[in-house]
Amino acid sequence: MSKYTADQIQVLEGLEPVRKRPGMYIGSTDVTGLHHLVWEVVDNSIDEAMSDYCDEVKISINKDGSVSVRDNGRGIPTEIHKQTKRPAVETVLTTLHAGGKFGDEGYKVSGGLHGVGVSCVNALSKHMKVCVYREGKVHEQEYERGKILYDLKVTGKTKETGTEITFWPDPDVFDTTEFEFERIIRHIRQQAYLTKGVKIRVEDKRSNKTVQYYFEGGIKAYVKNLNKGKNTIGPSKPFYFEKEVDDVNIEISLQYNEAFQEILYSFANNIHTIEGGSHLVGFRTALTRTINSYARKNGLLKEKDGNLTGDDVREGLTAVISVKLKEPQFEGQTKSKLGNAEARAAVEVAFGEKFSEYLEEHPAVGRGIFGKCALAARARLAARAARDTVIRKGALEGMSLPGKLADCSSRKPEESELFIVEGDSAGGSAKQGRDRKIQAILPLRGKILNVERARLDRILSSEEIKTLIIALGTGIGDQFDISRLRYHKIVIMTDADVDGAHIRTLLLTLFYRYLPEVILAGHLYIAQPPLYKVSTGKQFRYAYTDSQKAEIAKEFGKDKKIDLQRYKGLGEMNPDQLWETTMDPANRLMLKVEIGDAALADKVFETLMGEEVPPRKKFIQTHAKKVQDLDI
Repeated sequence: MSKYTADQIQVLEGLEPVRKRPGMYIGSTDVTGLHHLVWEVVDNSIDEAMSDYCDEVKISINKDGSVSVRDNGRGIPTEIHKQTKRPAVETVLTTLHAGGKFGDEGYKVSGGLHGVGVSCVNALSKHMKVCVYREGKVHEQEYERGKILYDLKVTGKTKETGTEITFWPDPDVFDTTEFEFERIIRHIRQQAYLTKGVKIRVEDKRSNKTVQYYFEGGIKAYVKNLNKGKNTIGPSKPFYFEKEVDDVNIEISLQYNEAFQEILYSFANNIHTIEGGSHLVGFRTALTRTINSYARKNGLLKEKDGNLTGDDVREGLTAVISVKLKEPQFEGQTKSKLGNAEARAAVEVAFGEKFSEYLEEHPAVGRGIFGKCALAARARLAARAARDTVIRKGALEGMSLPGKLADCSSRKPEESELFIVEGDSAGGSAKQGRDRKIQAILPLRGKILNVERARLDRILSSEEIKTLIIALGTGIGDQFDISRLRYHKIVIMTDADVDGAHIRTLLLTLFYRYLPEVILAGHLYIAQPPLYKVSTGKQFRYAYTDSQKAEIAKEFGKDKKIDLQRYKGLGEMNPDQLWETTMDPANRLMLKVEIGDAALADKVFETLMGEEVPPRKKFIQTHAKKVQDLDI
């Protein structure tokens, strides 16, 4: 067994900066930052698991508002640290940049947030308790906002090993201290896929809910789950390999399906690299080259044929890439992009070699994948012609914007808003009621194309979608550029009825599938128009739900005559009403569209908007009782 002692704990600096600027260390102090505390503590247990010292992790959301994380790893060292002259566990929990991840022997690979992990959690918790089960003894210590309450003490004997950390987030730091069970299990499920053979249990003691994850197949099981319900190309068993090249451990699993979208998740040391990085570049380079080489070698691509592009070979691809390195270099505080050059070379060589062997050994799968890619290439050429038409149209009109767009006078994207409205009637009210300086109005006629069932060439043949793309200014497909976005608030404003909800869903599908960067950058919103105007005499208030309507009527008094106006469409509101309820930045309610879990979002869009009817029917039957204020 590798040594793990106090000698491997290196001290770099103190803790106080964390409480002064928590956002620098955990990203934010909202609900996302709150849950980041859980990820940091769990990361320590996962590090033990990645080094094969731990195979069980238990996470508990407790009734008193705390969270406990327990593992059966080696336990944080408890002996005196040479530099601090304090117990090593105390040093780890009270000193920034102190831990086994900085030495050469503590961990071969590790995750965590630049090594500040669990000490940051301590600094941002009103209370924390650690129990270490090590060398036959139970050691305990408690802290308050990062300060030690008492010296480390032995409280009992044990045959177990491991660490348990319980923390209570500080309400003086966070906007909310309420943990979300669903958010936690989504993250933990992903970690369980990435750390095969580890049992992770999550228990919510507030509601007596418990889930347990254990995936012997690791990322191979992950790919299979992501492709569940899809028509896959080749055998049901995805391609998978694991290999170590120059101290980079590489795991890749992939499988093609008949859909048009690419689903690809990349990880480095179990951290989701949302912006990709060197390992993803290596994978994509090898994928394109390998499929082209296979096609030419087997006579599927002729001499006169051009090569398939990266976009061609990624259509219908579902892949998970996981690399583990000793010293990962992440770009940015949130670790969203891997920078290690050696990861690119290692992945490119190892994956190219293994995937080439796989295609040669499975000729039917190879031909099926090539057929899918070749079809994508033909669609790409058709889409380019359609896109050129859009660009050409703009050029012929002197780069003018669509005639139906009532643009704002401001040319500053950061203050400009685009309201996408349903129909000319609502568009008329919105145009008259808006703030012309910062608010633009784009009325769309009818329901746009369902892009879940269409390639880009067909999408660009839709006049309504072309109009929207020209108005946004970003382009689409391989010419998309978020820096050219003309409005930093894009607001979907549809009627509060079934048709309005359908149009909203079609627009959300378009943004999610073809303009996801707009959502990720936080530019997409959904307007919340009121359902009712509740009046008595000269008094009136707007209600956004049935329950709010009842509350307002109760406040007005039962002895008074209550007049109720139900808004079925935005066009029924006069411009002043639409402004004061839905468009006025001082009063309006808007929902910001976010992608909390990309895999879940992908599955929902595919289920609700895809070709297959049975999964959609099952989804509706399962969730129908959760629907409130249904207007039929």
